[in-house]
Amino acid sequence: MTEQAKSIKREVFEWIKALLIALVVVVLIRWLAFNPFIVDGESMQPNFHNGEKMIVNKLIYEFRQPKRGEVIVFLAPEGKDYIKRVIGLPGERVMVKQDEVLINGQPIAEPYIQDELDLAAAEDRYYNNRMFANTEEVTVPKDSLFVLGDNRSFSKDSRFPDVGFVPLDKVVGRADLVYWPLVDFHFVNHKQEVKP
Repeated sequence: MTEQAKSIKREVFEWIKALLIALVVVVLIRWLAFNPFIVDGESMQPNFHNGEKMIVNKLIYEFRQPKRGEVIVFLAPEGKDYIKRVIGLPGERVMVKQDEVLINGQPIAEPYIQDELDLAAAEDRYYNNRMFANTEEVTVPKDSLFVLGDNRSFSKDSRFPDVGFVPLDKVVGRADLVYWPLVDFHFVNHKQEVKP
């Protein structure tokens, strides 16, 4: 074999090795750190829309627990991934009263739906459908979360017995980036102040 043939063979081998390493890295990152997710339904409007594609950060909750106001993806009891917003944390008392959410008896500000709440108030109606407007006060169990959809009238969430509290070990990760459609490309804002 000529020196030129050996050189070509080495180069091809190096390319194959580099591609295999890149493939392994991509698979590991995809498996361990990030997950694609497609929004299914209207439960998170006006902030997330049916068919939007996003990246879910699977690693963040290995280092800390979810915070109030963060948008999470979790495995629901029916075996399907849901996307909702964290409202109540372990040990907190939560109650929905018309268009207010109360944590330990104090209303929380919800800047992510404030425009919708203001519009509903201006039109002398509830943003939260009357059928779902009031819940009994519940205490979030240890290692669980109380979650709500942003579109309160069209969201199957912790207010419903067949969803209920979300165990922390069922949380897939935090929704961090909407990448499709391109016109909706944005990083999810988790820094909005949501305090009782």
